[in-house]
Amino acid sequence: MASSSSVPASPAQSKKPRDKIADWLRQTLLKKPKKMPVSQESHPSDGSQTATQDGLPPPSRSSPPSCSSHPSRSSGLSPTLQPTHMDPSSSSGRWSKDYDVCVCHSEEDLEAAQALVSYLESSSKASLRCFLQLRDATPGGAIVSELCQALSSSHCHVLLITPGFLRDPWCKYQMLQALTEAPGAEGCTIPLLSGLTRAAYPPELRFMYYVDGRGQDGGFYQVKEAVIRYLETLS
Repeated sequence: MASSSSVPASPAQSKKPRDKIADWLRQTLLKKPKKMPVSQESHPSDGSQTATQDGLPPPSRSSPPSCSSHPSRSSGLSPTLQPTHMDPSSSSGRWSKDYDVCVCHSEEDLEAAQALVSYLESSSKASLRCFLQLRDATPGGAIVSELCQALSSSHCHVLLITPGFLRDPWCKYQMLQALTEAPGAEGCTIPLLSGLTRAAYPPELRFMYYVDGRGQDGGFYQVKEAVIRYLETLS
């Protein structure tokens, strides 16, 4: 007779361990997961969460303040703090050159040229920037280079035409260079005829009007108005 231990187990008995495993898995899945501790590295702090809920961005604690938020000492004043008439960031083409007026004159007429420059710089509300060779030329610079540089860095060229101007070869050279700089720009070159008759007016300038210096103020007011009128066309 066969032993009772060799009798195969009934189907009900063989399913019990599997039922236990299934019940254990079911209970495990139904359990709520435990809350994980909040990491300070991946989540903002309580104060940051409050600020975010209020519609404000969370404050940054790790990055230092940007250097661009402070004015640089080496860059000078900001454009908004500079005087309006000296603002190089203005859209006007006036600031594309260093000077508004270059006064071309002979050595004999230095005093007259200084008086004209003083009048243009002091009496005009436009704060005209004038180039006077004796005052603004680079010491040690070549005459030819300085004359050409003065013309190219100025918007207007005032030719103080006198008997001394006609005798000075450098004045004639500068006159021709002024015409070459802007041959098609009307009002850029302003002849101021002083101590000469109409017949002595240089033939190279016969195609343009001149300012008559025989008036009470020597024609200075007309020169100033002509310069301002030309600068207004650059804006």
